[in-house]
Amino acid sequence: MKIKQASRSEVKLRIGISAASGFGKTYSALQMGFGMTNDWSKICVIDSESSASLYSHLGQFNVIEIEAPFTPEKYIEAIKLAENSGMQLIILDSISHEWSGSGGCLEIHEQLGGRWQDWAKVTPRHQAFIDSIILSKCHIITCVRRKIEYSLDTDLNGRMKVTKLGTKEVTKEGFEFELTLNFEIINEQHLAKASKDRTGLYMNKPEFVISSATGKRLINWATMNDVMNLNNLLKKITECKNKSELRELFNKYPELSKSVAAEFTEHEKFLNSLTTNVIPNGQYTHPHTS
Repeated sequence: MKIKQASRSEVKLRIGISAASGFGKTYSALQMGFGMTNDWSKICVIDSESSASLYSHLGQFNVIEIEAPFTPEKYIEAIKLAENSGMQLIILDSISHEWSGSGGCLEIHEQLGGRWQDWAKVTPRHQAFIDSIILSKCHIITCVRRKIEYSLDTDLNGRMKVTKLGTKEVTKEGFEFELTLNFEIINEQHLAKASKDRTGLYMNKPEFVISSATGKRLINWATMNDVMNLNNLLKKITECKNKSELRELFNKYPELSKSVAAEFTEHEKFLNSLTTNVIPNGQYTHPHTS
């Protein structure tokens, strides 16, 4: 146990995307994921929808296909596999199967007898699944189905009528509270809005189409404490020992890096000069001081 200063750079994003079928959950998640990682090979889709491979033309991302029964333990195993395989971002498409799919929590509850007390055996299994998302060392995007809810009411004439209440996420109620940010795609034009937002970037903002730019904006927010101002970024530039480190730093903070592009170029020239200023004993002279 130790005390340390809070740093947003240690935050792993938990982002939800919910929508009715055909509104673009998978495509949106992949686009956002690429913006967050800038590397398709670091993205893994845990696919219970059998749809991820339809988007293989986007890039060489990874897929773990899971089939019924959609038990919490099967999802947990897949998450661990993705983590141990060096993934930076996991897309769960979708978590609705873990709750209401074949072999999911609702079916497990029914098989136990469907009584209230039977939830005592199901809830810990579902919570273990939630914990595997919360505690994951990867960024995670969860896709959730939405369904239309109706109510049966009586009008003023005593006749029964069906009233459309809106849509509801197909997962256990309250899951949204575990997320950093939750998007709802509201129509076939793929327009999205935020229903929960700890970042402050999207709440009460106009509807928009999720893209790779969304992911870049979110990853910049999540890592902003690493570079709180340009002075710190300039210091990090001078600390880069080779061009690979310099490139990685530039790609990690693309928006801030544009402001000091000249400094990146200057340090790259310096690194290049090291190979031309080597003297016989293996030392080198700084080109600016020799």
